[in-house]
Amino acid sequence: MKKETYITDYNCVTPLGFNVDSNWRALLAGESGVALHKIIESQDAFYASGINSEKLNEEFGRIFDQNSHQEFTRLEKMLLLSMKPLVEKHNITEDTALILSTTKGNISLLKNQTELPEGVYLSQLAQKIADFFGFKTQPIVVSNACVSGVMAIAVAKNMIQAGKYKDAFVIAGDEITEFVISGFNSFQAIGSEPCKPYDKNRNGINIGEAAAAVYITTESSENEKFSFKVLGDSAINDANHISGPSRTGDGLYGSIRNAMIEANVSAEQIDFISAHGTATLYNDEMESIAFGRMNLQNVPLNSMKGYYGHCLGASGLLESIISMESALQNILIPSKNFEEMGVSQPLNIIRENQTATIKYILKTASGFGGCNAAIVLEKC
Repeated sequence: MKKETYITDYNCVTPLGFNVDSNWRALLAGESGVALHKIIESQDAFYASGINSEKLNEEFGRIFDQNSHQEFTRLEKMLLLSMKPLVEKHNITEDTALILSTTKGNISLLKNQTELPEGVYLSQLAQKIADFFGFKTQPIVVSNACVSGVMAIAVAKNMIQAGKYKDAFVIAGDEITEFVISGFNSFQAIGSEPCKPYDKNRNGINIGEAAAAVYITTESSENEKFSFKVLGDSAINDANHISGPSRTGDGLYGSIRNAMIEANVSAEQIDFISAHGTATLYNDEMESIAFGRMNLQNVPLNSMKGYYGHCLGASGLLESIISMESALQNILIPSKNFEEMGVSQPLNIIRENQTATIKYILKTASGFGGCNAAIVLEKC
């Protein structure tokens, strides 16, 4: 019999706040982190969702020992801050995994360098975090484009169920850099205004940055404030194009289908979909087709990209956390900036804060290279 796995704790560091409570208050008020940022000197300002570096350093100095001689990059500070409250509450043993989700890691270290610095390797970044908190196992890195955050939860669940570990800390983080902006700009994928997922007038993404952390265990203790069972997961690559998703939504459809079969839930039982919703022409259209093929067109759905931008490897984990907080608070958050349906298949886009009883959550993600992932969570 499979071990049941539960998420019993989480935290996040974003432009809207340095913990879940402050983020939730900002979301309820309809606040967004998306604003104009001058990222590349030679180019115009972009709409992006960035963390104030001064506030980040202030918070890091408040939480961590100022006398520590070890230097940390900006991204490492974000990751350490997101992780600290969880490590204080849950023991790290010889059977505890650390799983890091990131797409670019410390890519900013490459600027003006002729040789590769050690810290730019994702394995080195993961090990630095592991060493800081005293993990006894070798850290695992999940770096699969923009599905990484959702896949990291699935990796933790499957490794615990296989008996490799008893529990796991999953952390995720990416930051806004010139490299990332230049890359998305070369695809002409960056929007000229705050992004509008699923909207008729959408014209591209806003890059965001965040760090997030969850604790996953086989024990749903009564001492925990909450617990969410990870019921099912799947990841399928549609092998369509290096950056364009399958027009028929095959990979996402298959991922959702498999995750729901494992979870043993029907379309009628899903209470809420936390979708990927990047506000690019093809992604949003593909998602609407995949959801329609699964008969999920009537389920309340949102994208968090209008609040946080696209946080790459952190987006899936951050959005999973916000979806769980929604279930705890019994409130659905609207899909920001949505006005008029801009996809061919009907979707039940959430337009305003609304109360709801949420038991089963479907979280999806899609990314470059044709990757797609889905998980089903159950509020216990």
